[in-house]
Amino acid sequence: MEYVYSAMLLHSAENEINEKNVGAVLKAAGVKADDARVKALVASLNEVDIGEAMSAAIAAPVAAAPAAGASAAADAAPAEEAAAEEEEEDDASFEGLGSLFG
Repeated sequence: MEYVYSAMLLHSAENEINEKNVGAVLKAAGVKADDARVKALVASLNEVDIGEAMSAAIAAPVAAAPAAGASAAADAAPAEEAAAEEEEEDDASFEGLGSLFG
């Protein structure tokens, strides 16, 4: 995840996402970067609009939350309750992540 976070940080700071910059962010964070993973990340993000992808990732759990709440209300089985709690935790994670780049 550190690799993805470094790309998000570079995007937020409006810096180019390239091997040198990703490596520098990872080094500054105290992570020993694997050159192959850095190269793969940069290559995979070459055609991706990171701003759009981040917005979609934040919006998706919020849109799914009402459906999960309705299903839990209809049938409150223990497995469904556990899934709803896990989804709420995921929502909180995305909200926190969104505030970092918001």
